[in-house]
Amino acid sequence: MRMTDLKSGWAIVANDGHRFGTVESVGQNYILASKAGLPGRLYVPATHIANVEHEIVYLNLAKGEADQMGWEQPPRDQDASQATPEDDLHRHV
Repeated sequence: MRMTDLKSGWAIVANDGHRFGTVESVGQNYILASKAGLPGRLYVPATHIANVEHEIVYLNLAKGEADQMGWEQPPRDQDASQATPEDDLHRHV
């Protein structure tokens, strides 16, 4: 599945089965997520997506670990991939 296939409203679940949040929007290298039960947004890096199935995004971290990652800040410009839209066609998560 490509990052562009992820949709707003899909659940985000940690690898310990706890609900982490909800997809709000998707960037090239991250998911902008609302956190379950809390105000604010998080920028979840694509590198921490383990699997996606049945409209659920599974993280490769436990909820407690994900809570401590400091994803409150947007990615820096220099961290953004230099990939073209055509390259994204082949990116799988």
